[in-house]
Amino acid sequence: MSRWRAQLRRASAVRGLPMILQGQVGECGLAAMAMIAHYHGCHIGLAELRHRFLLSRQGTNLANLVAIAQALGLQARALRLEMDALPELQLPCIVHWDLNHFVVLKRVGARRLQIHDPASGPRSLTPGEFARHFSGIALELSPAADFRPQAAAPAVALSSLIGRVHGLGRAVWQVLALAFALEVLSLGMPFQLQWIVDQAVPSADIGLIHVLGAGFLLLVVLQSCIALLRGWLIASVSAQLGFQWMGQVFAHLLALPLAYFEKRHLGGIQSRFASIVQVQRTLTTGFTQTLVDGVLVIGTLGLMLVYSVGLSAITLVAVALYAATRWLWLRRMREAAAEQLLWDARQHTHLLESVRGIQGVRLFGRQQVRRMDWTHLLAEQTNAQLRLAQGEVWQSSLKRLLFGCERVLVIWLAAFAILRAELSLGMLLAFMAYREQFAMRLSELIDRLVEFRLLRVHLERVADIVHQPREEADQRIDAPAWNDTTIELCGIGFRYADDTPAVLEDVSVHIASGECVAITGASGCGKTTLVKVILGLLKPSVGHVKIGGRPLSEAALTHYRAIVGTVMQDDLLFTGSVSENISFFDPEPDQAQVERCARIAGVHQEVEQMPLGYASLLSEAGNGLSGGQRQRVLLARALYRSPRILVLDEATSHLDVMNEQRVNRAIQAMQVTRIIVAHRRETVGMAARVITLEQGRVVSDQPIADWQRLQERSTAAD
Repeated sequence: MSRWRAQLRRASAVRGLPMILQGQVGECGLAAMAMIAHYHGCHIGLAELRHRFLLSRQGTNLANLVAIAQALGLQARALRLEMDALPELQLPCIVHWDLNHFVVLKRVGARRLQIHDPASGPRSLTPGEFARHFSGIALELSPAADFRPQAAAPAVALSSLIGRVHGLGRAVWQVLALAFALEVLSLGMPFQLQWIVDQAVPSADIGLIHVLGAGFLLLVVLQSCIALLRGWLIASVSAQLGFQWMGQVFAHLLALPLAYFEKRHLGGIQSRFASIVQVQRTLTTGFTQTLVDGVLVIGTLGLMLVYSVGLSAITLVAVALYAATRWLWLRRMREAAAEQLLWDARQHTHLLESVRGIQGVRLFGRQQVRRMDWTHLLAEQTNAQLRLAQGEVWQSSLKRLLFGCERVLVIWLAAFAILRAELSLGMLLAFMAYREQFAMRLSELIDRLVEFRLLRVHLERVADIVHQPREEADQRIDAPAWNDTTIELCGIGFRYADDTPAVLEDVSVHIASGECVAITGASGCGKTTLVKVILGLLKPSVGHVKIGGRPLSEAALTHYRAIVGTVMQDDLLFTGSVSENISFFDPEPDQAQVERCARIAGVHQEVEQMPLGYASLLSEAGNGLSGGQRQRVLLARALYRSPRILVLDEATSHLDVMNEQRVNRAIQAMQVTRIIVAHRRETVGMAARVITLEQGRVVSDQPIADWQRLQERSTAAD
C-alpha cells in the first residue's frame, strides 16, 4: 500500500494524452500506439498508421506493436508484472487487457486508475476492477535517439467531404443576404423605445407617437416576411445539400474495396451516415447565422459604446468569461460525443446481428444472453449521452448565472449614471435592448463555434468513408474487347496483413479460354481467396493476374467484371421480386432471359408454382426459399448477364444429388471459361482439370481422369 501512496504523492498525472478511438475491428493496438505517439510529439493519424502498417481484423500482438514502435522511433520495453508494480511503470504505457485487447494506462492512483480504451473511451477503475481485466503484460514506450516529432496533420476540411453540390453557393449567398437584412432591421427597434420615452412622451406629441408606432409596425411586418422567406430558403438548401451529399457519399461507399467492409461493423458504417445528417443540420441552420452574428455583434457593440463605455465593458467581461468556460469544457464534450457515437454504432450492430441471426438465437435459446448484451451496450450509449447532456446543462446554467449577474450589475451602475445625468431613461432602455442583442448574439456565436468544433467528431467519421481510396474499378475508363478469356496466375502470393501468415504462396496456374477447371482442397487452404484474387476483389501481395494476356492491374475492373458471372459462398438475395433478383435489378430486364437462366439453374418450375410466379417477393435472407432454391436463384443471376467467365464457389453445396446433376450437366454444356470451387466429387467431376491446394500452395494440377483414379485408390485404401 505504501507504494500506491508514494505514487499518489508523486502525482503521476499524464497530461496531453489524447483519446483516439479505433475505427476498425481489431485495431486497438494501432489506436493505442497512436495515442502514445501523440503524447511524445509524433502526431500521426490513425489513417496514416493503417496505411503504413497493414493489420488484419483479428488484431495484432505484442511483437508487432514493438516493431511498429521502432518504426515510429519509439523505444519499447515489454514487461510482465503484478498489480503491485504498476506504480513503477513509465506512463503512459500500453497494457494487455482481457487477453485480447490493448488499452493505454494513463494514471495510477491509490484508489483509481485511469485508462484510455480505444474501444470505449476514457475509463476510471478501482484497483480491483483493473486487476480483473489486466493480463499482466505492459509495454513501456519512450522516444529513441532517432525519434523525430511530427506536426499534426491539418484538420479534416469540410470542402473535401461535401464535394460539389449544384446550386449550393448561390443559395447560401441568398440566405446570407436575407439573414443580414433581417438582423439590420432588428437594430433599429431599440430606437423606438428611446424616441418615445425621451421625446414623444415628455412633449406629449401624439402625432409623433402615432408615426413611430405605425413605422415600427411596418418594420415588424417586413421582418416577419423576410424571416419567412429565409426559413423557406434554409429548408430548401438543407434538403438539397442532404440529398446530393448523401448520394455522393453512398456512391463513393459502393466504390470502396472489399477490405473496407470486412474490417468494419455494419452498424459502424450505418452510424457514419447518421453523422452526415448531423453535419448537414449544423451547416444549414448554424453556418449562415454564425456569419451574420459575427458581423452584427461588431455593429451592436459600436452602438453600445456610444451610449456607455463602462457598461459595455461589463458585458464584454461576462462574454469573455463564458467563452473561456466553453473552451475549457470543449475537449471533455468532444470525447463524450465520440463515445456516444461509438456505443450507438455497437448497439446498432448488435441489433442487426440479432435480427439477422434470429434463427440461431432461438434454436440455441440465447434470447436472454443477446438481450443482456444489447442492454449493456444501450446502457453505455445512454451513459455517454447523459454525460454529454450533463455537460450542456452545466454550460447552460453557467451561462444563465454569468449573464444574469452581468445584467443586474449593468442596471445597478446605470441607475447611478442616470442620477449623474450621463444617461437618460430612454437611452438606458435602448442600451439594455442593444446589450440584450449583443449578449445573446455573441453567446450564441460562441455556442455555434463550439458546436462546429464538436462537429469534428462527425467529420472524421464521414471522412472514414469519403477519404478512402476507391477501388481501381472506377479509376480507369478503358473498355477492351475481352475476346480471349485465358486466365494466367503468375507467382501469386497473398496475405491479409503484414503480421499474418501467407494465405497463398507462389500460385501459378494457366486456364485456357473455354476450359472448365475445378479447385479443391481442405477448408481454409485458400480456395476462396484465390477466386477473389482472380475476380480482382483482392490485390495479390506478390505476382500478378493476366486475363487474355493482359495484366488485370492495368484493366478496368468494371468492364472485366461485366463479362464474369459469379456465385460466392456468402452471396445474398435482395429485397425484391424473384425476377428482379435474377436480373439483379436490371433497369430494362429481359424477362425471357430471366426465365431461360432459371431453367438452366433448375429453379423455373418451383418459381412458377409460387403464388405470384416471378413477381413473388423475396427478402435479404431469401425467406420462403430453401437453401438449394436460394443457390439456384443465385446461379440464375450469375447466368443472366451471359458471362464469358463463370466462377462458382460451392454454388451447388445445398442441392440434392438429382438437382446437382441436372445443374452440373447444364453448366458443363456451356462454352465459357468455368472455375468451380467444390469438395463433392460429383461437382468436381464436370471439370476437365483439377487444381488441388494445400496450405495456400498448388500441390497438384492434373486432368480429371487422373484425379478420379487417385480418389478411387484413396477410397479403396480406406
